[in-house]
Amino acid sequence: RGMPLAAAEVGRTGLLDDRHWMLVRPNGRFVTQRELPRMALIATRVGSEGLTLSAPAMPALTVPRVAARQVRPVTVWKFDGRGIDCGAEAAAWVTKFLETELSLVAFDVTAPRTCSPEWTQGTHAITEFADGFPVLVISRASLADLNSRLQSRSSGSLPMERFRPNVVIDGVGAYDEDRIHELRVGGVTLRLVKPCMRCSITTTDQELGAVDGVEPLRTLKEYRFNRELRGVAFGQNAIVVSGAGKRLRVGDTF
Repeated sequence: RGMPLAAAEVGRTGLLDDRHWMLVRPNGRFVTQRELPRMALIATRVGSEGLTLSAPAMPALTVPRVAARQVRPVTVWKFDGRGIDCGAEAAAWVTKFLETELSLVAFDVTAPRTCSPEWTQGTHAITEFADGFPVLVISRASLADLNSRLQSRSSGSLPMERFRPNVVIDGVGAYDEDRIHELRVGGVTLRLVKPCMRCSITTTDQELGAVDGVEPLRTLKEYRFNRELRGVAFGQNAIVVSGAGKRLRVGDTF
C-alpha cells in the first residue's frame, strides 16, 4: 500500500526508496495490485536498517537494506533488468500472505534504468521499478472534478490513494497538471512529461485489498480517453531534472 509522508528526499530516480523493491514471479516478471489486489494490505516502513513488511495475521519482517545476495534477471513491462534477491525468508513471507509463489527483489543500482527518451524531452532520466517514470503528479482539483462526476451517478467519491501519486498539488485548476511544464521548489525541478494511463489498480479499495467495481475507469473513459495512447489519462508522469539530495515537504510552494 502507499505510504503517506510529510517530507521526502528526492533522488535522480524519484523519491528516495520509492519503487526500490518489487515482487516477482519465479520467472522474474513483476507483479502488482493489478493481479494481486491483496498487495494493498501489505504495509511498509523504510529505515536505515532496511524494509519492514507487515500485514494482517503475519509477523513483521525486516529485510536488510544491504546484503550480498544473488543478482537475478527481472522484467517490468518491456524493461529487462537486474534485481537483487532479498532471500528465502522474504520469499516465504510474501508467498504465504499472497498465496502464490513470489520473491522480493531490490533494484540493482549498479545497472541504472533509463526512462523512454521518446518522452523525456532531451533529458536523460532514470528510474527504478516504476512502470516507466520516477514521479507521478496529480492535482486535488482533478480528483474533485472526477468525484463530482462519480457522485452525479451515485457512485460515491474516491480518495487520492486510489491513484497512488508521489506528489499532490493544490491551488491549480482541474487537469492543469496536463499543461504544466515544470514544478520548481527549493532547487528541485520536476518536469511533467507524459500522461499517466490508468489501469485496474484504480478500482481496488486500498483499505480492503479488493476490487470494488468498475469505477473510476468507466467514468474516466467518458471524458479522459487519450486516443494517441489508447487509454484513460489521469495525472502526469514526471522526471527529476535537478535537486537530487534535496527534500520536498508537504506545504512547499512551487
